[in-house]
Amino acid sequence: YVLLMPRGPTIAYPKDISALLTMMDIHPGDTVLESGSGSGAMSLFLSRAVGPKGRVLSYEIRDDHHSLAKKNYRHWRAAWEIGHMEEWPDNVDFILKDISTAAADVKSVTLDAIVLDMLNPQSALPVVHPSLKQGGVCAVYLANITQVIDLLDRIRTCKLPFLCERIIEVTHRNWLVLPAKSLSGDAETYCSVPYVARPSYWQDAHSAFLTKLRKFRPLLS
Repeated sequence: YVLLMPRGPTIAYPKDISALLTMMDIHPGDTVLESGSGSGAMSLFLSRAVGPKGRVLSYEIRDDHHSLAKKNYRHWRAAWEIGHMEEWPDNVDFILKDISTAAADVKSVTLDAIVLDMLNPQSALPVVHPSLKQGGVCAVYLANITQVIDLLDRIRTCKLPFLCERIIEVTHRNWLVLPAKSLSGDAETYCSVPYVARPSYWQDAHSAFLTKLRKFRPLLS
């Protein structure tokens, strides 16, 4: 669905979202903050991960992206109910607000995990880190490596309580496996000819760098 639904900004692709969910180790019942609702792809995966007893707080600064994410989420819930006996949980709060100005909103919330998909995630860290539980993970989705450098430099210079555990790209290598054909162009019968097995001509391009930050308690001086 997320690959075919209407888009505004570029979506986070399922291969990257799956890795981010693994980084955050989200469980049913968790409360997760997302900054950068975008088209709603990440919101849908988070909604499924936290389950009916969990909650997703999805912040978006742009009105058009905010509206599109809500629309795609509603359409998915409606489509789900057609083919399933149970309802898809209504567990995502879409919030139209700049996360860097939302300190008062998140102050009273205990967050199990955070995911940031925004141009300057370093601006959000001072606001959200007090609400993240000790040992909790903040996963950051960034398009290029210079953004990763800027993020880590801000953490270092501002002495924010985060340890960078991992920076990865998720790459899938597509393969072509099919029976070899005879000179006539016809496929031979089973086991009569070898198979062709090679990487496909068409490969997935780079999508993002995924950075795993874990909150730690600074040593007392």
